[in-house]
Amino acid sequence: MRNTSLKILKLLLLIDLLLIAGSLLFFDKHVLYNTQIGFFSSTLVMIGSMFSYRRMVNKRVEHNIITVDDTKDVIDKLEDPYDLYSEDIVDDPDADLKEAIKEEKQRMKANRRSLFQTLKDTKGALSIYRMSAYILLVLGFFYLHRHALLHIPSYLISLSLPIFAIVWVLVTDKENQTQDRVE
Repeated sequence: MRNTSLKILKLLLLIDLLLIAGSLLFFDKHVLYNTQIGFFSSTLVMIGSMFSYRRMVNKRVEHNIITVDDTKDVIDKLEDPYDLYSEDIVDDPDADLKEAIKEEKQRMKANRRSLFQTLKDTKGALSIYRMSAYILLVLGFFYLHRHALLHIPSYLISLSLPIFAIVWVLVTDKENQTQDRVE
């Protein structure tokens, strides 16, 4: 994983240098401000998200918490997500409709998640790294807008570049690992 992180960092630095050079050569300082604030805040959001989810997964592995239900096949999950055609369900034509509804409500109440379980699963989404990166993203946008420096096309392009770069590195790294296993 360290090798992948190093590849991501190198690619992000290269893209940022190209953004700076392109902004200075072809545009004015307003575009440079937009590209740098957008690129920096988007990079922080991506890195904060990756770091928080990595910590969450490592803690789950450490405590041996498995949340995947392997009882159903992947195709069954796609074709029948609500388990309507399950072989375990007995279709009784003589059953009372009201009684069936009550039983289904009881079954749904038994499957309800507690507040603690829900909070435990949202740790990755509500981590301090990720939330602070989003706050910087919003503050950067407001700064550019407040000082009449906002140039929407360059800001949006610079927001999307870190996302594409990180996804590209992760996908190519995954493909290389898959090819190494095959050979």
